[in-house]
Amino acid sequence: MTFKKSIKFPLILINLKSYSETIGFKAEELTKIAEEVADSTGVCIGIAPQYMDLRQIGRFRIPVFSQHIDPILPGAHTGHVLAESVSATGAVGAILNHSERRLELSSIEMIVERLRSLGLISVVCASSLKVAMAVASLDPDIVAIEPPELIGSGIAVSKATPEVVSGSVEAIKRINSRISVLCGAGISSGSDVHAAIQLGTSGVLVASGIVKSTDWKKALLDLATSAAET
Repeated sequence: MTFKKSIKFPLILINLKSYSETIGFKAEELTKIAEEVADSTGVCIGIAPQYMDLRQIGRFRIPVFSQHIDPILPGAHTGHVLAESVSATGAVGAILNHSERRLELSSIEMIVERLRSLGLISVVCASSLKVAMAVASLDPDIVAIEPPELIGSGIAVSKATPEVVSGSVEAIKRINSRISVLCGAGISSGSDVHAAIQLGTSGVLVASGIVKSTDWKKALLDLATSAAET
């Protein structure tokens, strides 16, 4: 299924966080590999680099996301992340409310509206079923289910607590059938991706499972191949 001409599902969205392994030229190297894997498998792979790398990474063909947006309008907001500035880098959207950068619901609502007004995609993270239902009511484009206790654990939520994923998908779709759902937290293998999609999601949000891998291409091929075959 095509979405806004910039992404399609299933989607593998890689969050580079602030890992030293993916700063500057290293981020470009991983993005180039992701582009090659996307071309060879036909699976959409997106990437969310550190802010300073957004413009450079935004020149690649794969969809690029900001790791955060602040609830502000253009003006005197030193040190904040402005939606218009993110759009100017060539990014297609932003991740919001990650467990490492949480936001109030009122802020999420404002940012989602601002992103939509600029033609950008909102990916809102939810730590539980309750949060997922709350953010779904704000009409984001995508909700990513990510129990914080499993982030970086190597234990995939799609396997450890599949009922959280399937229950969240069902609840979100009841509130707004237009919203797509990603599965995050602990995703590190193709079997994790397979399990997530089988539970009704449209892909995965992954970080250390790729960034910390000793072979980026092998790790990405594992995820993308499973996504293509599911």
